[in-house]
Amino acid sequence: MPKGPKGQRRPADVIGAAVKVMQIATGEVDDEAPDDGKNKAAQELGRKDGKARAEALTNEERTEIARKAAEKRWSNQKN
Repeated sequence: MPKGPKGQRRPADVIGAAVKVMQIATGEVDDEAPDDGKNKAAQELGRKDGKARAEALTNEERTEIARKAAEKRWSNQKN
């Protein structure tokens, strides 16, 4: 069974999916994501910290990080 972005159950057939979208669009059904148990303030701080780190890195540092990541990613490839 297909799942939504937060794991909600969705209809597997095309017509059922269309009906579900129509119900959400008209307000018959709420498409609210269930509470995932994560602290919203902590999530926002995490986003800000990542952005601040990215802005603080020099071009050479970003290049080095990307190179190491690519090496790691491609070292696990099986032929």
